[in-house]
Amino acid sequence: MEWTTWMQLVVLVAVAWWAIGVYNRLVKLHNRIANAFGQIDVQLKRRHDLVPNLVEVARGYLQHEAATLEAVIQARGQAQGAAKTARSQPTDAAAIGALAVAEGALGASLGRLMVVAENYPELKADATMASLSEELTSTENRIGFARQAYNDQVLDFNNLATQFPALLVARLTGLPPAAMLQSTQSEAERQAPRVQF
Repeated sequence: MEWTTWMQLVVLVAVAWWAIGVYNRLVKLHNRIANAFGQIDVQLKRRHDLVPNLVEVARGYLQHEAATLEAVIQARGQAQGAAKTARSQPTDAAAIGALAVAEGALGASLGRLMVVAENYPELKADATMASLSEELTSTENRIGFARQAYNDQVLDFNNLATQFPALLVARLTGLPPAAMLQSTQSEAERQAPRVQF
């Protein structure tokens, strides 16, 4: 073989080796995003599991507020459906966006429930309701931390997947940039729901 053929072969092997390395790093970061979403999913499941208990305790006191209770249950069902879709596609922008909207609606309906509950002193004094409220507040904090960890992983992935020349490997292997979780879309959503008794 002649010298130029060897050089071409060496360059080709080097480029292939580099592309394999970039691809492996992209896959590793993509898997970290899935893991980070799994942590969010655990906390969302905990939140979704608390809601029926909270509604059941409140139902005994809020007999004239059936619409509020039903809105919470309906929002919970929609959030569970959105979480299931996002669980199967943790980097899909549409699935993550739908999850954020559904969780925002659940948070808003829980906030309305808590505002209504303020008008019922017996409910505020109920030990089970206070305990559930405390668990819900704790879960909301955990969700916030898990979202931050998820967004950090998405940032790491997107930084690599959108910079040249790694961008070429990402596009050729079907690894587009991932979607960040947007916890708030409007000023109204930035208002924290009251879950204190």
